[in-house]
Amino acid sequence: MAGRDKPWLFRTYAGHSTAAESNKLYRSNLAKGQTGLSVAFDLPTQTGYDSDHPLARGEVGKVGVPISHLGDMRTLFEGIPLSEMNTSMTINACAPWLLALYIAVADEQGADRARLQGTTQNDIIKEYLSRGTYVFPPAPSMRLTKDVIVFTTSHLPRWNPMNVCSYHLQEAGATPVQELAFALANAIAILDTVKRSGQAEGDVFGEVVGRISFFVNAGMRFVTELCKMRAFVDLWDEICVNRYGITDAKQKLFRYGVQVNSLGLTEQQPENNVYRILLEMLAVTLSKKARARAVQLPAWNEALGLPRSFDQQWSLRMQQVLAYETDLLEYGDIFDGSAEIDRKVEALKDEARAELARIEAMGGAVAAIENSYMKQQLVESNTRRLEAIETGDQVVVGVNRWTDTEPSPLTTGEGSILTVPEHVEPEQVARLQAWRAARDADATANALEALRKAAREGGNIMEPSILCAKVGVTTGEWGTALREIFGEYRAPTGVGRAARLDTQGLDEVRAGVDAVSEKLGRRLKFLVGKPGLDGHSNGAEQIAVRARDAGMEVVYEGIRLTPAEIVNAALEESVHVVGLSILSGSHVPLVRDVMERMHAEGLSDIPVVVGGIIPPEDEAALRSFGVAAVYTPKNFELNRIMADIVAIVGREARDAA
Repeated sequence: MAGRDKPWLFRTYAGHSTAAESNKLYRSNLAKGQTGLSVAFDLPTQTGYDSDHPLARGEVGKVGVPISHLGDMRTLFEGIPLSEMNTSMTINACAPWLLALYIAVADEQGADRARLQGTTQNDIIKEYLSRGTYVFPPAPSMRLTKDVIVFTTSHLPRWNPMNVCSYHLQEAGATPVQELAFALANAIAILDTVKRSGQAEGDVFGEVVGRISFFVNAGMRFVTELCKMRAFVDLWDEICVNRYGITDAKQKLFRYGVQVNSLGLTEQQPENNVYRILLEMLAVTLSKKARARAVQLPAWNEALGLPRSFDQQWSLRMQQVLAYETDLLEYGDIFDGSAEIDRKVEALKDEARAELARIEAMGGAVAAIENSYMKQQLVESNTRRLEAIETGDQVVVGVNRWTDTEPSPLTTGEGSILTVPEHVEPEQVARLQAWRAARDADATANALEALRKAAREGGNIMEPSILCAKVGVTTGEWGTALREIFGEYRAPTGVGRAARLDTQGLDEVRAGVDAVSEKLGRRLKFLVGKPGLDGHSNGAEQIAVRARDAGMEVVYEGIRLTPAEIVNAALEESVHVVGLSILSGSHVPLVRDVMERMHAEGLSDIPVVVGGIIPPEDEAALRSFGVAAVYTPKNFELNRIMADIVAIVGREARDAA
């Protein structure tokens, strides 16, 4: 028996409302035994907007903490010595900026930069594929990722400048093989970019490779997920040795953190999610050869809304019980020599190598984004997953089997989920405006010009970003300056035009679409829109695909649209129904805005349906605005949703006649 291993880092992914409230949460969690921080930023921060930008309306503080300037970052880490903390920041397009703010706060604290430990996710490729918080086109985005890697390798030697993030790929529908291949293709694209730059030669490049980490997902197929992690270890070793000539054992180590699958958490019988989270955690901790370096677990009730402090504590205790009460950490790898495990690992590796070869033949991961190959593959995989749940081929307890249930005492009563009060946004905006008024305008202008110069001339973006942070530049100003140089980008949606004729159970819906279309005098036309900054497009994509397969004409232009743009599209496209998908918690203000604009444009006769993570009291509010139907994760049967939409449009057509 080996000596007892040190446990992994215990984290919870947290941040909401304000920097001050998030700071209280962080300090409370650290006092309960959490050993690292994982910062969730709100969507305006993630996409380079200030809290008072029109696109930020309704989004401030909803899915994370708003950080508009150095003062917010200072408040976020008040009383937390950064030289002693390991901080993970889930930030991608704006990773250089948030890291610059973090360094500026560390400098204020007197921390030695060489002692700073943590991770910037800084993975822009998966943002184009899944989570949607990209800003710039792929080429300048890859350059910004490279700038962070080169800078941290020289100045922050204990920092992980990039988390190659397959987590969101699985959330978007990736199979285990796709998760392996797409993530590794992503890492190759980044390392090739660094190598081509000539800014990390010889031994320095080995240090770059050694600081690349991964952030993965673990789903419910327990044995497959465990084997997937062992396959990751082997394939990464092959890439390091064969492609990059890395032989140092430490530099080619596959180091990863994990959050287990939030996608698989159910709104129905949510208490079952506790068991799901535990089993998923075991897949990334039992195998010593492929054990996670850091684990953050979702809360059991995340399919219902924001978790409370108690809910996060429950997830933290799950990790602590496994690490300290069991004997797991006293043994070597308990799966070494297992013929069954080895067989599955080898099969995953063979399939992943074949997929990597396909992507390489296209020109690599960036080319496979621009030609929509990877996005289309994810949309198709997610379609198959959802169809399997609908047909019952994939059992989800409490959802499509054993649905009779006792009422849960865990989900009742006032305050059963956390909500962000409406006063948070105007108060954050007021603080932001006061910050702008109090700073040195000339110093701000000069720092922004230095930033633009670096962007134009190819200089490393980090030093001018740190200068911007220290003189009071805001997140939106940093983002605007780089948008001026690099431009913006809209990624392919992955939703094809051609209908699939093999979708099961759609014959009746197709007949209904044909009948209603005949009454309307033209094909039923459905606009699927994503207002605000929410980039989680999986649901919208699947609705668009199924509506297309049901015979509707579908208008879907992707993510990040203003209410005005959606209403204008409804007007110009002469649609018969509008569907809004919002998973960021900003559904009430955004839907209200859309409904008011539709009324003003004389479109009140066009029905609107809404989907998202929507508590019952908010559903009542949406219906009071005139929304015809509301769908939440419990409405997993897409064919039934299609039938509803056809019926709603049919009623409107009958009433109009």
